[in-house]
Amino acid sequence: MKLRDYLLLLTLVPHIGLKRQQHVWQWLQKHPQATLPLTTHVLFEILTLPTSLQTLIGHAYLSEHHYQQAHKQGPFLAICDLAYPLLLKEIALPPLILFYQGDLRALKLPKIALVGSRLPDKHSYHVLDQLLPEIIAKGIGVVSGLAQGIDGWAHQLTIQHGGVAIGCIGTGLNQVYPQQLASLQAQVKAYGLVLSEYPLDTPPRKHHFPARNRIIAGLCQATVVVEARQKSGSLITANMALHANRNVLAIPGPALNEHFKGSNALLNEGAECVIGANNIIAAALTNFKYLP
Repeated sequence: MKLRDYLLLLTLVPHIGLKRQQHVWQWLQKHPQATLPLTTHVLFEILTLPTSLQTLIGHAYLSEHHYQQAHKQGPFLAICDLAYPLLLKEIALPPLILFYQGDLRALKLPKIALVGSRLPDKHSYHVLDQLLPEIIAKGIGVVSGLAQGIDGWAHQLTIQHGGVAIGCIGTGLNQVYPQQLASLQAQVKAYGLVLSEYPLDTPPRKHHFPARNRIIAGLCQATVVVEARQKSGSLITANMALHANRNVLAIPGPALNEHFKGSNALLNEGAECVIGANNIIAAALTNFKYLP
């Protein structure tokens, strides 16, 4: 069995979360001659699981249903593949598997992450209208979360201006959340790339979206916070970008406007202030090398 196929199987095992998956991946890197698939005994030795969890995992691991689940999945990138994004490998918990729809050449572009509110102030729409055309003209891909508000608007503008949109979602690729963005998700698939670490039929779950944010930040050299309240998922993404040693920028907003309390606080804490498209472009191109 090829390593990439085994990693797919591994990610489909119930009760083996991101940290345990990473532990197995690290072991496999140290034991490149290991026979795949790993036996249940070897897997349990690597993970040092309690008996109760061994029983639960043992019923599913390498079962007929397990193989069926793997065979029904669509195209995917494994962390061992040459096409897997190098920047994403650098984050704390890179996904072992990325399912995708669209054109993988999008991953070779310099990229920025654009994040913001799901109910944004009209000021933010206006700012993106002004900034994005110039950024897209430089061949920079736009990564966001295919959500309502800033995410969706960033994707729409990117497509309108002939750019490459990359959407990271928190469901399986055959799901849409929220449903009203079905048309936009189809457009991003057609004109760019849709990514998910979740297998087909996975519904939206609350914890998927903060986890998805690490992929958004990890794919990009720079993350731009367009708008964020004091408690915002966009700030989670910005924090993940900082931990991955990436550029973090924020667009300043009116001082007394609650919509911008979080993003203005980021600026106060040292995030780079967006003063035009040029410094976003510079941040996205930091140490970037175009790939063939």
